[in-house]
Amino acid sequence: MTQRIAVIGSNNMDLVTYVDRVPAAGETIEAPSFEIGFGGKGANQAVAASRLGSAVLMLSKVGEDGFGDQQLRNFEANGIDTSHVGRVPDVSSGVAPIFVEPSGENRIVIVKGANAHLGPEDVDAAASDLKSCGLILLQLETRLDTVYRAIEFGRRNDVPTLLNPAPAADLDLARIRDVAFLVPNETELALLTGMPTDGLEACEAAAQRLIAEGVGTVIVTMGARGALLVERERTAAIKPFPVDPVDTTGAGDAFIGSFAHFYLATREVEPSLNLAARYAAQSTLKRGTQKSYPTAEEFAAF
Repeated sequence: MTQRIAVIGSNNMDLVTYVDRVPAAGETIEAPSFEIGFGGKGANQAVAASRLGSAVLMLSKVGEDGFGDQQLRNFEANGIDTSHVGRVPDVSSGVAPIFVEPSGENRIVIVKGANAHLGPEDVDAAASDLKSCGLILLQLETRLDTVYRAIEFGRRNDVPTLLNPAPAADLDLARIRDVAFLVPNETELALLTGMPTDGLEACEAAAQRLIAEGVGTVIVTMGARGALLVERERTAAIKPFPVDPVDTTGAGDAFIGSFAHFYLATREVEPSLNLAARYAAQSTLKRGTQKSYPTAEEFAAF
């Protein structure tokens, strides 16, 4: 039986406005439509993995508000274990106002809210459940000390960790070098290494710098250009799956959540990345974030 996936991360309500164009400073424009959906990098990755059939344990925080009620119901509807999703009084649940342009490109503002209250002590409290997981997924929409504690926990208990260092932040390399998988985009990779990342060769050199520091595998995501898999002894380009996107919001999270699912099922990195690229592409064909994520049956038919 495939081990379950733990996700330690954020959980937001997405407030999505579809615009013909982004307004200039001081300008007010009319937008064609607005939707409220579920998001947050951690929650997105959890839902993607769960919809494909993985058992998922979520560590997160929500407020004692209406959004928090909806977020808990959403996890349960997707079959995600919420035994370690806590509620924080007198703090709003996390929200993310999003502008989506006709091209599908998006601009996002994150308000952490209750997410900022997910602390190292929550990792410690979930230790007995985390030890049985096959992979722990981490992002940077929660506190850095929580991320560092989870990486340390993984190292001490032989549970591999995957870190998606987004949104970009100034990280202590010494405290992330024990991750099995590091999944930055080109901007995040440049910030982590202080090296240029313009082009495949530059990305490979920067990724090898991280591997020399101790990181297991680096997967550089490049949006519509696919991804770059960098291991100590080899590099492979992961080709994008060609589609005409409607909304790219959450596609990167779909890629990571689905990769975790495919990898735990096969223990093969490159084939799992190719499947994840296809899954992420399919997720861009519908509006919204989590609601655009295909089920296993929908993915099989794509």
